[in-house]
Amino acid sequence: MSSVPVLIVGGGPAGSSAAWHCAQAGLEVCLVDRARFPRAKPCAEYVSPEGSRILHAMGALDTLEQQAALLTGMVVHAPSGARIHGEFVARHGFRGFRDKGLGIRREILDTVLLERARAAGVTVLEDAKVESLTQDGTGRVTGAVVRTADGLRTITAALVIGADGLRSVVSRRLGLAHQSRWPRRVALVAHYRGVAGMGSLGEMHVTRTGYVGLAQVSGGLVNVALVVPRRLAGAMREGTDAYLEQWLAAQPSLAPRFAGAQRVTPVRATGPFASRATRPWAPGAMLTGDAADFFDPFTGEGIYAGLRGGELLAEYAVAAVHATSRTAHVRALHGYERARRATFAGKWRVEHLIGLAVGMPPLLNHAARVLSRDRDLADLLIGVTGDFVPPSAVLRPRTLLRFFA
Repeated sequence: MSSVPVLIVGGGPAGSSAAWHCAQAGLEVCLVDRARFPRAKPCAEYVSPEGSRILHAMGALDTLEQQAALLTGMVVHAPSGARIHGEFVARHGFRGFRDKGLGIRREILDTVLLERARAAGVTVLEDAKVESLTQDGTGRVTGAVVRTADGLRTITAALVIGADGLRSVVSRRLGLAHQSRWPRRVALVAHYRGVAGMGSLGEMHVTRTGYVGLAQVSGGLVNVALVVPRRLAGAMREGTDAYLEQWLAAQPSLAPRFAGAQRVTPVRATGPFASRATRPWAPGAMLTGDAADFFDPFTGEGIYAGLRGGELLAEYAVAAVHATSRTAHVRALHGYERARRATFAGKWRVEHLIGLAVGMPPLLNHAARVLSRDRDLADLLIGVTGDFVPPSAVLRPRTLLRFFA
């Protein structure tokens, strides 16, 4: 048995960010992950311009920028063929920490961030799978039982942080996991080489049977992320590889661009999405990143939300660990919940509005017609998805009325 003030479950961006920021705040931290790094993850692999601020704080940005593709904005193709084109540098005057987003493979991103956590003094255990949580007589989490190559070991902790993704063991063991009924989508993700016509913009192509995101990433590859309603998953009986390639070949605007392309990685599946914990804490535990909430991959919020969530929780983790009474401990956790809501609530509202439009082709077609004529509004919306334009800039009534012009 071993003991540590903070035990973090999950070594992705959310877990590494939480570990680094907690260590910087003076806490002793142990991070465990069931994988051995580097490892691949199904992901759109997009870091927003404002995400670079946190990467810089962690000392990772220079290394990552050398291995990433730089993205200047986004273009969305509506089912009607209309285009929404927005760029990160625009006349609205808002600027991110960087003027470009990053397309970076998760094998690279996650490994670099985990090494930054190690450099901050975090103990990292790879190939370590959490089997269960331990709790005291009041139900407070006191640690976890972890399976390693040497067998089972119990790690006790004053605070356990679940940063272990959509299928979070921590969230499920605490009864906090909740799957929303809408939108229920799954994703298939792979890397291709030789996709024609790729530039510095990320691309979203929305159809009546789903949408696909294309973006350049590390090593000259293109990340291809197809998202379809879960009800269509039954059509994947021949395999995810065949389904993705057949779907792309059936799109008149995309088939010629993939005619000479080569898929160079396996197709990996993830989802269903639209999950949010009933609350992001329980006595002795916090949730962050996708373990706390993930709506839909369309706006690419996952990596930034994980990085920002890890940064956000550190001060509340310190208060929870050092609390001298259960009341003070719970007060710190309530404070974390309020801070998450204040930080992310505006973005959640924007994401839900975009999700509604994506799921209703006539609505998206209308929005695309408006935004194709109003480039300033398109740039503003893309800035919100880039995390450097405040959501209130889009959600204020006079701005929303422009969508009905």
